[in-house]
Amino acid sequence: METLIPVINKLQEIFNTVGAEVIQLPQIVVIGSQSSGKSSVLESIVGRDFLPRGSGIVTRRPLILQLVHVSTLEERRRAASGESGVQAEEWATFLHCKHKTFTDFSEILQEVEIETERTTGTNKGISQEPLYLKIYSPHVLNLTLVDLPGITKVPVGDQPPDIEVQVRDMILSYISNPNCLILAVTAANTDMTTSEALKLARDVDPDGRRTLAVITKLDLMDAGTDAMDMLMGRVIPVKLGIIGVVNRSQHDINSSKSISESLRDEQALLQKRYPSLANRNGTRFLAKTLNRLLMHHIRDCLPELKTRVNVLTAQYQSVLQSYGQPIEDKNATLLQIITKFATEYCNTIEGTARNIETSELCGGARMCYIFHETFGRTLESIDPLAGLTMLDILTAIRNATGPRPALFVPEVSFELLVRRQIKRLEEPSLRCVELVHEELQRIIQHCSTYNTQELLRFPKLHEAIVEVVTGVLRRRLPITNEMVHNLVAIELAYINTKHPDFIDTAMVSASVSSSKSEPLPDGARRWKSEKAEEAGTDDKSRGASQISLYSSPSRSQAVNLLDTPMPATRKLSQREQRDCEVIRRLIKSYFLIVRKSIQDSVPKTVMHFLVNYVKDHLQSELVGQLYKPQLLDTMLTESEDMAQQRNEAANMLKALQKASQTISEIRETQLW
Repeated sequence: METLIPVINKLQEIFNTVGAEVIQLPQIVVIGSQSSGKSSVLESIVGRDFLPRGSGIVTRRPLILQLVHVSTLEERRRAASGESGVQAEEWATFLHCKHKTFTDFSEILQEVEIETERTTGTNKGISQEPLYLKIYSPHVLNLTLVDLPGITKVPVGDQPPDIEVQVRDMILSYISNPNCLILAVTAANTDMTTSEALKLARDVDPDGRRTLAVITKLDLMDAGTDAMDMLMGRVIPVKLGIIGVVNRSQHDINSSKSISESLRDEQALLQKRYPSLANRNGTRFLAKTLNRLLMHHIRDCLPELKTRVNVLTAQYQSVLQSYGQPIEDKNATLLQIITKFATEYCNTIEGTARNIETSELCGGARMCYIFHETFGRTLESIDPLAGLTMLDILTAIRNATGPRPALFVPEVSFELLVRRQIKRLEEPSLRCVELVHEELQRIIQHCSTYNTQELLRFPKLHEAIVEVVTGVLRRRLPITNEMVHNLVAIELAYINTKHPDFIDTAMVSASVSSSKSEPLPDGARRWKSEKAEEAGTDDKSRGASQISLYSSPSRSQAVNLLDTPMPATRKLSQREQRDCEVIRRLIKSYFLIVRKSIQDSVPKTVMHFLVNYVKDHLQSELVGQLYKPQLLDTMLTESEDMAQQRNEAANMLKALQKASQTISEIRETQLW
């Protein structure tokens, strides 16, 4: 099981190279109040001075410390295994300068200070960018530790006003990881119940399953007091245990007292003051405990970690595939994208597309709805006699007879009035064309949505494809409109009274004569303007209603001495009533015939001149306008975002594959 910690260290290196935190790896996070002795504990575990020390905030950015146990220099020389080419007992490397090896720990201290000041400044500022340090030594146990800035309350120097919130958020971002162990450091000369570190640990780990408490500065307690109750867990119980340690004082550091001497003095103090607990406290016991806890924690997390890596590998493979491979043959790539778009466009119209909309009608289905629901119902809602008053019909009949009294109902009046009604079918027919044209435009967006990755990869090609398809639709729209206009014009050109479905005039006349005793239609009782009836007692309107119904529009303005005033109203004769009813029935019969014809022919016209034309000529139009040697480089220029995303996905996939290989090398027997 000793091999588990190096595996996690290796995984950290793998993921650090791509700068991603998609995998939450097991590690030990050290938290505590400012100047509680966190960095001193780490130095004691390593056995070397390598961290900045002093009063106030010294640790100003996260330090991820990886301790790697190696054989002694003599053993390595004897084995000639070449575990490392470094000819030193202990050495260290930084991730930001991984090719440089540090054998002098004073240089490590200097490098930590320089790198910290580079990102945080020289006046106590803080940064969330971690610093990675790996130490190889025969005197350490395999551990991965994270040293965080101390919890502070009042900003000093260049620190922002919300320094407390920033430090707290930084600590929570690390200890919220369920795969990390929390090392909560508290000074022995403070009240343990006021410990900020234990409070934060309890917030994210209420059960205490991954929290270990460390009591520092046991030698600085007031005379007559001891830490027995704290170490025994009587003040605040901690499941993983409470371990007491003795730190080096500032005087010890200034006098260059070695850590090995400090460890001997620590053991002596523990034997003197806490003899019953001496073997379960101290820096050496803390290092062994951390090593054991981390190994067991890694063992518990490993199955979930392996699953997570495999899932992410599959996801990034899919993402990378969607971004497409770098272009090798531009001609083939352009043709492939054009063909795919044209095929998807046609399939959407036909209803055979791979991506079927479930939220709304789309493509051919929407066109069918437009033809048979929208257009059909609009035509059916048009009243054959709408806008035709009794006055209009009577006036048309009399105008058609000229100066001679008519013996029969004149055909001219019927044709004049029926043309007027047929003309009303043109507007909804043209609106039908417009709706289908809009749907063909929407299909462009629909196809772009389901070819998003390819078309986003080449934004200029996407724009060009949309422009070409829009241009084809724009050219076909006036042609289709003209044909629909001609359909109505054809119906207006010749009124076919011999149509098989048209009712016989004689039958209509006989039917009207037989029903002459029925109540007359509205407006037939009085031959006068409806406006005159509504005017009531208004003198001005009544004067207007007395104008002769047979005069020309300018008749009322002219002065004609031969003009004889006509009565404003009179009862219609039986013949006038009959003639009017005959014309109404004939108009209705013929209008229904024409409406049925228009309802059938307009969809066919739209399909032939617009929809089918676009389907048949779309690919040839795209190829003809876009497949040109001089346009290849322009069309297939990738967006910068897409190229960057593909590179990031490729790097992440490589890291995940390496991680998967690293985890798979662990044998089941090594877990126990």
